Amino acid sequence: MRSKHHGISRREFVRTGSLGNLAPLAIGSLWRSGIAKAESRNGPAHGVFPLDGDWLFARKPGGAEKSFSRITLPHCAAKLSWQDWDPAAWEDVWAYRRRFSVPGGFENRRVFVRFDGVMVGASAAINGHALPEHLGGYLPFGYEITDWLTRGDNVLAVTVDSRWKNVPPEGSPKGPGSIDYLEPGGIVRGVVLSVVPPVFIGDVFAKPVDVLDSGRRVEVLCSIEAAARMDKPIRIETELMDGSRRLSWAQQTCKLEAAGKTDVSLTLSNPGNIALWDVDNPHLYDLVTTLSIQGKPVHNHRLRMGFREARFDVDGFFLNGRRLQLFGLNRHELYPYVGGAMPRRVLRHDAEILRRELNCNIVRCSHYPQSEAFLDACDELGLMVWEEIPGWQYLGDETWKNLAVRDVKDMICRDRNHPAIVIWGTRINESANDPELYRRTRDAARLLDDSRPTSGSMTPTSTSDWVERWHQDVFAFDDYHSGPGGSVGILEPLPGVPYMIAEAVGQFNYSRGRVFDAKYRRTEDVALQQAQALRHAQAHDKGMSFPRCSGVIGWCAFDYGSLINSYRGVKYPGVADVFRIPKLGAAFYQAQVSPQIRPVIIPNFYWDFGPESPHGPGKNAAIFSNCERLEIFVDGSRLAVAQPDRAAFPRLAYPPFFCDLTVEGANHPELRIDGYIGGKLAVSKSFCSDRAKDRFFLAADDEELIGDGADATRLVFRTVDRFGAGRPFGGGEVAFALTGPGTIVGDNPFPLTDSGGVGAIWIKTLPKSYGRIVLKAAHSLLGTKSVKIEVHR
Repeated sequence: MRSKHHGISRREFVRTGSLGNLAPLAIGSLWRSGIAKAESRNGPAHGVFPLDGDWLFARKPGGAEKSFSRITLPHCAAKLSWQDWDPAAWEDVWAYRRRFSVPGGFENRRVFVRFDGVMVGASAAINGHALPEHLGGYLPFGYEITDWLTRGDNVLAVTVDSRWKNVPPEGSPKGPGSIDYLEPGGIVRGVVLSVVPPVFIGDVFAKPVDVLDSGRRVEVLCSIEAAARMDKPIRIETELMDGSRRLSWAQQTCKLEAAGKTDVSLTLSNPGNIALWDVDNPHLYDLVTTLSIQGKPVHNHRLRMGFREARFDVDGFFLNGRRLQLFGLNRHELYPYVGGAMPRRVLRHDAEILRRELNCNIVRCSHYPQSEAFLDACDELGLMVWEEIPGWQYLGDETWKNLAVRDVKDMICRDRNHPAIVIWGTRINESANDPELYRRTRDAARLLDDSRPTSGSMTPTSTSDWVERWHQDVFAFDDYHSGPGGSVGILEPLPGVPYMIAEAVGQFNYSRGRVFDAKYRRTEDVALQQAQALRHAQAHDKGMSFPRCSGVIGWCAFDYGSLINSYRGVKYPGVADVFRIPKLGAAFYQAQVSPQIRPVIIPNFYWDFGPESPHGPGKNAAIFSNCERLEIFVDGSRLAVAQPDRAAFPRLAYPPFFCDLTVEGANHPELRIDGYIGGKLAVSKSFCSDRAKDRFFLAADDEELIGDGADATRLVFRTVDRFGAGRPFGGGEVAFALTGPGTIVGDNPFPLTDSGGVGAIWIKTLPKSYGRIVLKAAHSLLGTKSVKIEVHR
């Protein structure tokens, strides 16, 4: 497993960085070829071997393996609950080891190992040979390990340093409390072994051009990586495929005059009457690129792509030529119990919630690049994406800034083939203007992908000198200010530039102004909980009042771990909680969907007559619905007929309804709301105020899992009324018992008081174990429920 190149070994070659500009290899989408799931009909896909199972883990490096525990990736180094996160629990140095044997057929092949995300520093070694350190937790990195492999047992050792470091978003001398999200340490994403020939396709960028014209084409940039100069010419062939149908084809023959990276450009012309990728029809195509030598295919690369034109203009945002109002939420990729270490299925579910339950057409990945599994789901679901580099307000020294520029390059190389991504965030979130740094990040983005605009969120502080010092493509503003009467204020767009709102609402206190202390917890004041959905509705309605505003991305989708303006380590601006369970604040988003897809009735109140609301919801009770008319009944008697409030919310497709629901609750009345469309009953919802009839709700997101030791599904539990509506301020605790090939990820037992009567755990499979999981959940007051989950190979 040793080759020569101009008198030096490949080992020396790698050390000098001749396979790329960085060592360790900052490979970006070089590794997208490593996730191909099937071989092309034109030639062999290279071997990809997941290394997520059978890891050994210990708190300190250097110990005997008998003291290590066996774990599966992704993995959080610290044991966490859903609240009370303390950075001291993970700010340490951790040891990970993975033993593996090299299967046959590796001879005359090159072998790479890729880490998709390690929080926050990684020092790896293969069979005792140290590899360069990598800093940064949100993007992939990798190494060629060919020369240090043996045909027997191999040991990949990784020392993970999760202490506070001089790397974005960290670096501030104030420590973890200086950024608005916590970063639990560990190997939080997957690891794969990739086996390729001596010359292989390292990366392919497929850029659709003029997609709305008859002369549409795909400009393909193919990067070839060679271990040595080649005397024989190579042929690069690329095909655009729609299933098994070939739409366009191109090829080029060239010689590799030197080792290292060689770029080859091809153009796919006349693909025909293609289907555009759109939020309502996210059509995807395959691009298969094959490298051949003397007519023999030796390597191929497969990626997914879509055709769409996404354009930010001074008159708004246009998708495929039509004006589309951006309607979205920000998202943090943080979960209870494990931080960022969730498997693909769970990550995908976040995209499904945003697109299908909250009806967003865009999500902002705040404030770091998020997992490829999430982005893949966005491609498939038609959920547009703003992706941005790691950071939060702080700008560090020159070393720190160089890492920020590196992050731009790695982010774009990894993700530029995702049609869902419509804008790159190349500024540190809410940071001061730094013309030199942001010239570098912008230029790096344009060099790697000139098909998307750049941006970065601005605050009143950073807008003070924007005319002279801001040089991005889209002006994105975090608009937190009060309007008349403590309403949500939205400023008029700046003149002459494309404009959008990157954040609004959040925990900003619109009654007091200038403070961010509105904690939308289920255990907080009911009036505050009810205010959240109305504030989001105001933000979007007012954003639509300005024709030049591209839209509003509200803050935010899910609660998350933070030390800033938080309660017990959790920040509460989400319209759903940390468990992804919708709050009252989600009602506005849930109703913004065509009734032809699903008619919706969601009260912005609890039908409850406890000490928090002794006379019911009271005057001006809001109901979010996409119906044309609501009829409200109490104990079977019609109380009111309500129409959508188009006077107060003139631009929303589906404004809220308001009615007086001041009701005497001594006899535990029942509420029924009937929704009519076109004069016909479309949907009816009922609610019971008698707590004696409450019951225990338990449900899993998935009925089937894969027995790989990483796959998982969420198990939601809560107190509900007899009709299934959530009951506020539920108490007691839930204890779990599991049988079968799985394990519980979460608190057991789970006290319900702090969470307001709702919660979730995750059920995770065991490695190479199959069969049926039975999970029994016993509520201390309301009895026992169970779910069954089948685990397959």
